[in-house]
Amino acid sequence: MPLSSRRPRWPHEYSSPAKPEPPDSRPALPSGRSDSVPAGERYKLTSLQGLAALSLDAMASVSYGPEAIVLVLATAGGHGLGFTLPVTLAIAALLTVLVASYRQVIAAFPDGGGAYAVAKRYLGRRSSLVAAASLVLDYVLNVAVSVTAGVAALTSAFPALYDQRLWLCLGVLAMVTAVNLRGVVDSARIFLLPTVLFVGSILALIAIGLFRDAPVSTASADGHVPALGDNATTVGALLLLKAFASGCSALTGVEAVANAVPSFRAPAARRAQRTEVLLGALLGSMLIGLSVLISRFHLQPVEGVTVLAQLADASLGHSAAFYVVQFATVVLLALAANTSFGGLPVLMGLLARDNYLPHVFGLKADRQVHRHGVLALAVASAALLVFSGGDTNALVPLFAIGVFIGFTLSQAGLVRHWCGEKGNGWRARATLNGTGALLTGTAAIVVTATKFADGAWLIALALPLLVLAFTRVHAAYARIGERLELGRIPRPPHRDRSLVVVPVSGLSRLTSEALTVARSLGDEVVAVTVAYDDHEARHATEALRRDWELWRPGTPLIEIPSATRSLGRPLTAWVDDLAHQRPGTRITVLIPEVEPARPWQRLLHNQRGAVVAHALRRDTAAVICRLRFRLGK
Repeated sequence: MPLSSRRPRWPHEYSSPAKPEPPDSRPALPSGRSDSVPAGERYKLTSLQGLAALSLDAMASVSYGPEAIVLVLATAGGHGLGFTLPVTLAIAALLTVLVASYRQVIAAFPDGGGAYAVAKRYLGRRSSLVAAASLVLDYVLNVAVSVTAGVAALTSAFPALYDQRLWLCLGVLAMVTAVNLRGVVDSARIFLLPTVLFVGSILALIAIGLFRDAPVSTASADGHVPALGDNATTVGALLLLKAFASGCSALTGVEAVANAVPSFRAPAARRAQRTEVLLGALLGSMLIGLSVLISRFHLQPVEGVTVLAQLADASLGHSAAFYVVQFATVVLLALAANTSFGGLPVLMGLLARDNYLPHVFGLKADRQVHRHGVLALAVASAALLVFSGGDTNALVPLFAIGVFIGFTLSQAGLVRHWCGEKGNGWRARATLNGTGALLTGTAAIVVTATKFADGAWLIALALPLLVLAFTRVHAAYARIGERLELGRIPRPPHRDRSLVVVPVSGLSRLTSEALTVARSLGDEVVAVTVAYDDHEARHATEALRRDWELWRPGTPLIEIPSATRSLGRPLTAWVDDLAHQRPGTRITVLIPEVEPARPWQRLLHNQRGAVVAHALRRDTAAVICRLRFRLGK
């Protein structure tokens, strides 16, 4: 191995610089696959697979987005419900702005990162960390909310399972985690069918409902108490703004595609843009279609029955089709957590590359999956599920705040991008992004203010703490880099005189092998043993001394006296004194250990080698080598 390759480097130094993607001149097959897929691309996404892997969160939001609008407007009575469609159209307009914006983000930042990458380049380091922290919090909350919402829908159908909802939540989380550890492509293939079933059933519900003049059935809402406000007829701007902010929860997940561009097959940026547009078109169509049906059927929210269930009942009747919609909703809500597993590990990889997270998050497994990021997300989500007891209502107030902050910073960054570039149509693009930043920023403020007492204060507290953690990690890496002289030409290597120390406790073949290896490594070799001050230990030390003199290995045996039965402390003190006595000598401690034939046989050994290695590593600057002597079966 060349010496230059031995220089300590951060993980991103091993990656080749990003290259412009070549145009895809090969004709695409109907499935989105090319005639021949390179081995490295096999574990990456096509456009349709990306829709299944990265859009479940956004797709599932149509089950609670329109309901969030209706519940707010219902406080103003039946008159307030008449504003459902205008508010939804405003959200759809914002969705259009976001999709157009994130298409530009994908093109400008093909390495992924979304709001973090944009803010880093155009708004500065601190803003980028705020964007990253907000996305991290939103992704973790998305997993918890999606899983609890799916389990809540399940326990609504089977009330006997209600007391087991926490264990059901953890079971669903374990399943989604296991699928994602196999790779993002495998998760996309598994979740493609539920996505198609859900989208198909919602579009069918809308299409059939548009031909209805009145609800076919109201069986699902019969006997339930309406949630309308009493004698309320005034709809003020504040109420409309609150309804708009609540309905914007349907926009969570729109940014996931831009965060995970490297997960797509080449040309990755083009495929990601197609996925973003397809996601926006489907999500916007479903939101507007459901709102039209809410107005057409004069639907009123009732306690204990979702708005989507009432719409399915009104359009399809209380038949098998009604239960298909409910089943598809349950499955997709439970699996919507997959969006976070597709986006957050990539974002954590970028943060690790920039030294804001431990570098282990930048590593990829064989299937191109950021395994450590997946596991970290699973652990954080599990902790949140346990904290909330599997209750969706305890988590919803915390949801969607982070994503609005990310939206706002991303849009503001693109405004600076267009103003600096000044290309064709830059004024229109800057106006579009500026309007988007204003709208999403307003939504973030309104959602935080209206939900602050319900738990949003936790996000307001966690966000700066997470930013502080990023900066601490970055400062630690800066100190490490300074000590390692990263980025500088190091001093030329030279040869020090070497002394190899071999701890021994008795004579055996292991002792002979250790001294043989030590002589191969160093100019001078000494064997050391710790001599304890008690009757039994003195006899053992005297026996070792006599055997050593009879054996005559040509290596001196040094006895280190110790008043206690400690092993690591007297040895480290002796090595430390030796280093001070011989300042120009490189000291290596070679620790001989037995490697048993079977894993369970490790329990039979005393682990002295591990104890010594830990003590030396902690308290001395010696080089530590652990010699494993393998036993045959």
